[in-house]
Amino acid sequence: MTAKQSRAWLALISTAELLPAALDAQLQSDAALTHYEFMVLSALQRSGSMRLSDLAAATNATLPRASKVLRRLQQRGFVEREESERDRRSVLLTLTRQGRRQVVLATPDHFATVHRLVLDHLDDDQLDALAGALEPVVTALDPRREFGPF
Repeated sequence: MTAKQSRAWLALISTAELLPAALDAQLQSDAALTHYEFMVLSALQRSGSMRLSDLAAATNATLPRASKVLRRLQQRGFVEREESERDRRSVLLTLTRQGRRQVVLATPDHFATVHRLVLDHLDDDQLDALAGALEPVVTALDPRREFGPF
C-alpha cells in the first residue's frame, strides 16, 4: 500500500468506525432510537411497506437482526405487520402513525448532527469529490443496489 493509499484507507476506515457510534449516541439521546432503528423507520417511511427480506437488504442487515429490531419497534407501536394481499405467505411491514411521528421528530436533530460531524467540514468541491470517490465503492460492495438509493 502506498502512503497515499494508506492515508485514504485510514481516513475511510476511521470514519466507518467512528461515525456510526456518534450517530447512534445522538439518536439514542434525542429520540430513544438506535441508528439502525432510525434507518428501518426511514426505509419504511420512504417505501410505504416492505417485506422483511427487502427491508433487511435495504438496511444491510441479516434477517435475524432485522426481525429482532422489528419486533422491538412493533412492541413500541412504531411498526405493524400485515399479510400481503398478493402473497399470503408474505408479511408486509408498515409504519404506524406513531412510527411516522417518531421519524419526523427524530429527523431534524439527526440531520443537524450529520451536518455538524460531516457536511459542515466540507466545501462543495469536497462534497462532490467525496460522493464521486465513494459511489464506485458502494457499487462494488452492493452491485444489485439493495442497500438503498444514492
